[in-house]
Amino acid sequence: MKRGARRGAGLLALSMALSWAVPAATLDRAFLFGSSQPPAPLPMGEFTPPAAAGAPLHRFEGRLTLSREARIGAMQVLTDDYGTSKTAPEVLRHLPAFDFEFVSSGNALIPVRRGSIESRHPQWEYVLEPGRLWSDPRDGGLTRAALPFSLEERNANCLHNGVMTFLFDATGKISRVAYQVSSETCAYLKLDLWGVLPARYRPAKVAHSDAVVAAYAREVAARLPTRPIEALASSYPGANPAAFGNPDEVPREDMTAYGFVIDGVHYVGGCDTRAGPYPFCDVLDLPSYSLAKSLVAGLGSLALARNFPGVLDERIADYVPACKAAGGWDDVRFRDTLDMATGHFDSPVYDVDEKSPAMLRFFIAEDHLTKIDFACRHFPRRAAPGTQWVYHTIDTYVLGTALEAFVKRRLGPGHDFYRDVVVAKLWAPLGLSPVTRETRRTRDLAAQPFTGWGLTLHRDDIARIGQWLVAPDGPRISGASPFDEAQWQVALQRNPQDRGLRAIDDSFRYARGFWAHDVSRYIGCAQPVWVPYMAGFGGINVLLLPNGTVYYYFSDGEAFRWSGAAAEAHRIRPYCQGIAP
Repeated sequence: MKRGARRGAGLLALSMALSWAVPAATLDRAFLFGSSQPPAPLPMGEFTPPAAAGAPLHRFEGRLTLSREARIGAMQVLTDDYGTSKTAPEVLRHLPAFDFEFVSSGNALIPVRRGSIESRHPQWEYVLEPGRLWSDPRDGGLTRAALPFSLEERNANCLHNGVMTFLFDATGKISRVAYQVSSETCAYLKLDLWGVLPARYRPAKVAHSDAVVAAYAREVAARLPTRPIEALASSYPGANPAAFGNPDEVPREDMTAYGFVIDGVHYVGGCDTRAGPYPFCDVLDLPSYSLAKSLVAGLGSLALARNFPGVLDERIADYVPACKAAGGWDDVRFRDTLDMATGHFDSPVYDVDEKSPAMLRFFIAEDHLTKIDFACRHFPRRAAPGTQWVYHTIDTYVLGTALEAFVKRRLGPGHDFYRDVVVAKLWAPLGLSPVTRETRRTRDLAAQPFTGWGLTLHRDDIARIGQWLVAPDGPRISGASPFDEAQWQVALQRNPQDRGLRAIDDSFRYARGFWAHDVSRYIGCAQPVWVPYMAGFGGINVLLLPNGTVYYYFSDGEAFRWSGAAAEAHRIRPYCQGIAP
């Protein structure tokens, strides 16, 4: 949710009125070294490097620590479906403890730790991102820093995006640190957080600082070139950029980011907040939610099957003791769980089981034993495996548990499915951003990857993964496919003899962790045209179009519409073999 909310519209209007009523340059030197707090959220321009910013006057290397974070902070809630702001307002209002190392390189300020950082806070965990240093004569010889960060909900996947700013010099002199959270990708909790905290800067040599700087340079160099989405009209005369991120399909107030990838260029849009444009779009943290069912369960299984061809025919009960003890799982194969066709369900109607109140017990549980016991026992056996598709996140969790056991059995007890298969075989060779190196896990000794949700992504990560997947000859790493080719063909709708199981209605299919939708009626095609795609909770979609292009959006208003974008992609580069009369 960016500029508005589906509920709390009155609060939102008040928020915006107050926000833009605050005078510009509130966060000047006098304010940052003073003692007052902003009465309302500030324009994002206060945290944004100006066009005329000078080079930084000082390097930053050492530890930044914030204090009084548990006592200082303001909050304005716009949407709270679960009532957390009423039952535990102080939990939501305050940041976790902040004590981290940073190193600078030129005008870049780089956190040493990247990805989700587990904390003891009951609600929030940090994701820290590289920011910017610059100088301004009005700051009196000090260097200004802006640091993007996100708050990720403990044991969940919503991301609330913010920025910090402060002044410092090489001796360790530092102002207070102002922070603000004014956007999120989260369907059920939307809020603004802001405050100014005392800070301490301890300059010191950071271990392996050269490696941190070099890794960041590689990260930036690997990104696809970007252009504004509006530039599509000049790059492809006659193209209609407004078809992508169209507010008739996804309301602007719910949109976080969107983009279209064609011919190696990433055309980008979105990146708005309730307080203006986000200053650091390249490192805006995006949640995967159920994109992970495709990216982790799907691609991870297909990569594992490349080296262990029979893995998808293995039996769940042989690797998941909780399911064996529950009964009804002896003939359920890994591929059945990947296809969400275990035969265990209450209702075959789409989303009835997934949204049932009982499922909250599964999602809220932080330990693996509780999650896997629920997943194996809750739904009764009603159909033969592989015959009935029912949308179940718990199926993907069962699969992740089985895959973890398989990897440890075949590769050794110290190995891990996500780290040693997904990251080592896929993300690392692709050079994806550091936030992809971690996934949400249970908070116990098992540290079980969630598998079906829990990734953090940058927009470039999803653009490059998508471009890689739609390559004409299929994805390659070092010249070879990293996947079992037959299973890959099924997953990406390249085997017309196997479209997967019927899902929702006759125009949808589900195969090996990927959705597919027949778009023929949108593009005027005489025969079915199956577009594989990935989807995530709240309003996240990634289309892998047959013409070698990719369209994605991350939103949080429960909108899953993209027919106009699919049609425009076809108009730019047709992918129908026969036009309907």
